Amino acid sequence: MLQRGGRVHSRHIERVTADNLKVVLDEVADKGAHLMTDTGVLWGKSTGRKHSLVNHKADEYVRFDEGVMVRTNAVEGCFSILKRGINGVYHHVGRKHLHRYLSEFDFRYDERKVTDGQRAQTGLKRFLRVSGSPIRGLTAKPEEPWKQKGWVRRRAAKK
Repeated sequence: MLQRGGRVHSRHIERVTADNLKVVLDEVADKGAHLMTDTGVLWGKSTGRKHSLVNHKADEYVRFDEGVMVRTNAVEGCFSILKRGINGVYHHVGRKHLHRYLSEFDFRYDERKVTDGQRAQTGLKRFLRVSGSPIRGLTAKPEEPWKQKGWVRRRAAKK
């Protein structure tokens, strides 16, 4: 989901149905939100929100409804970046870590208009907020190997 002029929210849903999407919509979208979708599983279903559709099968990609431009171009562009990233960079994404890839591409899309420095700063702030890790934990020297379990000291061969 993509808020127009806002942030993207991606989530893995095992089987996409109208009922599953309604649960997600209730979690992330305000009741006063105006949904704009293509003709998918929500077509003809009540979501409890204003809902406008574009019909790609009828070669409709944008239209005006009560003075509002109804289109899905932005979210389709976001999804295409995700697909190109998986196919071109990662090649395979397992179900176990899919949420991490989705979060990465959400971040990339949300931060696409800032400089690299600002993006790095925002990413580091988010990492520290989520992980709760102090910086020193990231930069601390590792413990001496002989204090670790299973370490075996080998003597250098004499020349």
